[in-house]
Amino acid sequence: MKKFEELTEREVLALAIALEEEDERVYADFAEGLRPDYPATASMFDGMREEESGHRRRLLELFQRKFGEHIPLIRRQDVRGFVDRPALWLVRPLRIEAVRKEASTMEVETRRFYEKAAARTQDVSIRQLLDDLAREEREHEERAQELDKQKLPDNVKADEEVAQRRLFVLQIVQPGLAGLMDGSVSTLAPVFAAAFATQKSWDAFLVGLAASAGAGISMGFAEALSDDGSLTGRGHPWVRGVICGAMTALGGIGHTLPFLLRDFRMALWAAGIVVLAELGAITWVRKRYMDTPWISAALQVGLGGVLVFITGMLIGKFGVS
Repeated sequence: MKKFEELTEREVLALAIALEEEDERVYADFAEGLRPDYPATASMFDGMREEESGHRRRLLELFQRKFGEHIPLIRRQDVRGFVDRPALWLVRPLRIEAVRKEASTMEVETRRFYEKAAARTQDVSIRQLLDDLAREEREHEERAQELDKQKLPDNVKADEEVAQRRLFVLQIVQPGLAGLMDGSVSTLAPVFAAAFATQKSWDAFLVGLAASAGAGISMGFAEALSDDGSLTGRGHPWVRGVICGAMTALGGIGHTLPFLLRDFRMALWAAGIVVLAELGAITWVRKRYMDTPWISAALQVGLGGVLVFITGMLIGKFGVS
């Protein structure tokens, strides 16, 4: 995997062609999947597909003039700085709110790519085209919103997420939620294993504190090193890492603090109540910001929590020699 800064101008153009082709195909699949139930929205994505096709043709023409007929194979997954896209276009039925959000995120990512690519290229004609495409991508979302207002009746379209909210979700909610889920769930096993094995609140507290701190550090580094955020709009990697690590530690410490109580049974019940509150908070965040249905969110989070809790309890009860 190459860093973006290591790409040659030839590779930058090849990557731009691949990105536009992928976006064009994604919009075509969105249009096809939404057409039966949301023909107006499908028409909007048809228009966006045509525009991406025009971008690709202009990039191809410039590449042929500059570098010839052969285009090297370089894809988004070959360059560090991009994140994997959820394959929403393969899901049936398509959820219209999720599709619109994904389309807006795609436009932000592509615009950032063109802006960064234009800033580092030395060739005047390449820089001019990349600047033009960056400006068009910046206007693309505004034109799509205007087209949306013209074609979509109020009873069909959902409330649109503004750009600031999308950035908030990308930069704050996603890393924070990942950390909270990991901290709240993964530390259940060691904490309750220690509690049932020793029957001592203080021992369970020490194990929980160590597990929470260790998990927070690990998740923080993992998030910070996942991508640099320059092309995705996910923000500075170390900011995301701090958020993810802090929420991981918080998720684990939440059900660890009750074991400061001297009465072991009371501490155990208090920890259980805190765990339910943590899982409820995670379910709410997934529903509020990730558009996960209440039942699905509760089942996913609850099942994971129950399995990890049972694992810790069984190890604590039957693993003591």
